[in-house]
Amino acid sequence: MTSSGTSPSGLPGSAAWELLLPAAAAPARARGRSLQEALRAAVRSGRLVPGTRLPSSRDLAADLGVSRGLVTEAYEQLTAEGYLRSGRGAGTWVGGAVRAAHPRARDLAPRSPSARADFRPGTPDLSLFPRAAWATAQRAVLAEVPHHALGYPDPRGLPRLRTALAELLARRRGVVADPERLVVVSGVAQATTLLGYVLHARGMRDIGVEDPGSPEHGSLYIAAGLDAVPLPLDDEGLDLDALRASGVRAVVTTPAHQFPSGIAYSADRRTELLDWARSVEGLVIEDDYDGEFRYDRAPVGALQGLDPERVAYTGSVSKSLAPGLRLGWLLVPESVAEEVVERKRTMDLGHPALDQELFARFVERGDYDRHLRRCQRAYRERRDALVAALEEHFPGAEVSGIAAGLHVIAALPERYGPQERFLERTAAAGVAVRPLTDFAHARVTGGGVRLVLGYAQLSPARIAAGVRLMAEALAP
Repeated sequence: MTSSGTSPSGLPGSAAWELLLPAAAAPARARGRSLQEALRAAVRSGRLVPGTRLPSSRDLAADLGVSRGLVTEAYEQLTAEGYLRSGRGAGTWVGGAVRAAHPRARDLAPRSPSARADFRPGTPDLSLFPRAAWATAQRAVLAEVPHHALGYPDPRGLPRLRTALAELLARRRGVVADPERLVVVSGVAQATTLLGYVLHARGMRDIGVEDPGSPEHGSLYIAAGLDAVPLPLDDEGLDLDALRASGVRAVVTTPAHQFPSGIAYSADRRTELLDWARSVEGLVIEDDYDGEFRYDRAPVGALQGLDPERVAYTGSVSKSLAPGLRLGWLLVPESVAEEVVERKRTMDLGHPALDQELFARFVERGDYDRHLRRCQRAYRERRDALVAALEEHFPGAEVSGIAAGLHVIAALPERYGPQERFLERTAAAGVAVRPLTDFAHARVTGGGVRLVLGYAQLSPARIAAGVRLMAEALAP
């Protein structure tokens, strides 16, 4: 360094000059590329500011101990890209087109709050993910899959996976499963969006959604150009009088285990719903939300099995395996099959081929069935633990909904209200809960404390401790 603060070559600032030294020490084949990238980084970061004159190629090459040709090539390349500017006899300067960047990679994934107990619904126990069996399947697929299978897949999904899923869904959920009308999607969200775009293209402008219901249904259809029309429920399912009066010709339902009320549609209501769809030449979209998990009897079969031409059926592994896999399925009526497949093709050119091969093998070998049985045992135990804890710490609490899924509805006696006070105190105690009113499309006021309590992600011991914390937070 000279007394003026430049390197021996005249490059300003020791830090900027030293930034180039690792590039000079790179392997010979990579040295030129490394030098160019180091200069780019120095300009982007602002360590070499616009207007800075750079040393001659001869001087910089001597300082770095590299050939003059490498420096000349780097200067020429960065001049062509706009990082540097030069003129005959005027030297090389840092250009003014670059603005210092401050890159950062934020994580916008939803995260649980730092709560002592988190009873918010919708999350499975991710620690149950079958890592060993999944890794075995992954190694086998990488060893066996032919090279041509890594090309663009059928937008519907690989025939192997569609065949395996058709057999699985027919056996476990009672659907009429034609592999030719089954589309592999990245979760129910994509299935919802695909159907929304197709219905919009056909001229529909609104769609019925359950109220209370999943907030995602309405927002996804709105993004596809459809207005979400909230439709009330009663003890048997969707209110058919309200459905008829709404004028919609498509409706989204969760008939096996309604979210969040926890009811299963009655046999009569299922029949009436299909009669409505036939009368208006409409479509019922069935979200088989956690339909696999029922603890008091065999799960009720899917609505789609009663009329596959009036019901589009969708499900995913988000509750059974992990939402991060982004893997689901959509079984569509023949009348919309081509449009859905074409929309899927233009949306993403198909689901990742290796993921499909892996899940197909996982299903074919019975690993998925074994995993579901394991989860069902664990979740049944946790539901029982939650019901027992509520009985102990909140005498008079009523748990509604069928014995299924990953959440319960708990209605607490009036003495624990009002709801605003209850929520403030439990939050202060470090317990995360969501009231039923959070899932209503219309604003609901008054009434007692009604909670949607998820339990799948908590051990029985943590469930008991969390309910005890809630009770202690409300003690006088």
